Amino acid sequence: MPEIKSEQGEHILALWQGAWIAALITGVVTWTLILGPLYWFRRRSDDEVPVQTRYNLPVEIFYTIFPIIMVIAFFSHTVRVQNIATELVPDPDVTVKVVGQKWSWTFNHEFEDEYVYVSGTGDDIPTLVIPVDQTVEFDLYSPDVIHNFGIPAFAMRMDVVPGEDNAYQITPTEEGTYAGKCYELCGAYHSRMLFNVDVVSATEYDAYLAELAQDPDHVSSEPVLGGAYSTEPYLNELDIEGEHE
Repeated sequence: MPEIKSEQGEHILALWQGAWIAALITGVVTWTLILGPLYWFRRRSDDEVPVQTRYNLPVEIFYTIFPIIMVIAFFSHTVRVQNIATELVPDPDVTVKVVGQKWSWTFNHEFEDEYVYVSGTGDDIPTLVIPVDQTVEFDLYSPDVIHNFGIPAFAMRMDVVPGEDNAYQITPTEEGTYAGKCYELCGAYHSRMLFNVDVVSATEYDAYLAELAQDPDHVSSEPVLGGAYSTEPYLNELDIEGEHE
């Protein structure tokens, strides 16, 4: 696993580690119960007939009850961590409207009474700048097909679905530059859907937005979302096959 740099990601990492520990313990117990009897109850001489046992009630109860307990434990921990990872606080410190389009990303930041944005291409990898130690909400939009917005260092990702209001929040814990990518096989140039993430101080973030606002090519009165299909669920109502062009 990469070194986790978000508050939410720490809970996800702990769940992942705990699941592996539980799976390894379960594997050792299971293989011991399968292979152990071959040794413990083997015939020790040609004249010996091993005891024939039709059933063993304690073992059968164990085989029934213990898996149920395991499923309940896994389920409860998964739901707990899922609720932490997908919780949306009412007033995040920063909101970024993220657009996944064929074949790159657009990042819209609220600035004063307008939006400033950066948009990449297949040959130009865009950079997402966010402040450290602040709750950042990513509102996800797509004008074409399903993408998936993920940052491995934050241990969090989510599908970007046309017409669906998907969102999640992250609190970065350390400044630095991290890699981001699309986790959904979205088409011919899926491999180009990369982006960088710069986690900076709040002062540097404000300065970054002010700098973008000086360039008219990066300013919009409304967020750049890529058309009606990014916000209106047309695809749910149409009987079509393949992707919308």
